[in-house]
Amino acid sequence: QVQLVESGGGLVQAGGSLRLSCAASGSIFRINAMGWYRQAPGNTRELVAVISSDDNTNYADSVKGRFTISREDAKNTVYLQMNSLKPADTAVYYCNVNVNYGKSYWGKGTLVTVSS
Repeated sequence: QVQLVESGGGLVQAGGSLRLSCAASGSIFRINAMGWYRQAPGNTRELVAVISSDDNTNYADSVKGRFTISREDAKNTVYLQMNSLKPADTAVYYCNVNVNYGKSYWGKGTLVTVSS
């Protein structure tokens, strides 16, 4: 089994910054893609950013230029640096990690609230 622990969410004013972290542990011998998704109230879960095993990244258009995803494989950890936050970024943010032969796991989510 694989466990994901997210941290870094909270309340921030518009224009502020937050850094999310997600650490994976358990039966892992290879980490493939790692990503962040978010779900706002009444909306479906959407991709925010993803990073491949060779550090290729992809971002939702709504966060390009403001958010940066990175990974630290020695710590089985993925980060999401969020700058210039907007009220529209308010959501529960979920970490997703694809490991070993291709199984994906989800974190429990961390709430990000951006006040205007």
